[in-house]
Amino acid sequence: MGKIHLAQINIGRMKAALEDPVMAGFVARLEDINALADRSDGFVWRLQGGEGNNTYLRPYDDERVIVNMSVWETIEQLRAFVYGSAHAEVLQQRRDWFEKFGGTTTALWWIPKGHVPSVDEAKKRLALLEAHGPTPFAFTFKTPFEAVIAPWPPAPTPTAPAGDTVQGIPRGTI
Repeated sequence: MGKIHLAQINIGRMKAALEDPVMAGFVARLEDINALADRSDGFVWRLQGGEGNNTYLRPYDDERVIVNMSVWETIEQLRAFVYGSAHAEVLQQRRDWFEKFGGTTTALWWIPKGHVPSVDEAKKRLALLEAHGPTPFAFTFKTPFEAVIAPWPPAPTPTAPAGDTVQGIPRGTI
């Protein structure tokens, strides 16, 4: 597994702006949870801005949708962080700060060691998972795929009717 890492994206729609008191509990935990990720076994990289997190990045048209991206050595190490650390407590409280999302919120995929995934790449993987379910190009913890690099882009899919989109990307365009 030394030549392959695991990338992940997850998104959420906040109940209010980060500065709103509704979001205070989430904002208060960010620094500690990011520091925990940084020192966790298998952690490689996470998307961050000048303030040490990426909560002000808005890659979707909806200003309340925020993005988290990271890279890990293995799926087991990411799973241990997500579900077996203090991060799990924050995950259990997510409904306090985030609305129920009507679509796919998390995608995982294998990348070559040393590759830093772009936000656009991650959005496409999330949209692919939403449109086609788990594949070697984008999958979930529940339905993982073998640690191999699937050639990108995937084979074209039939073009969908106009206006039919997934995560803001027209179906059939990825």
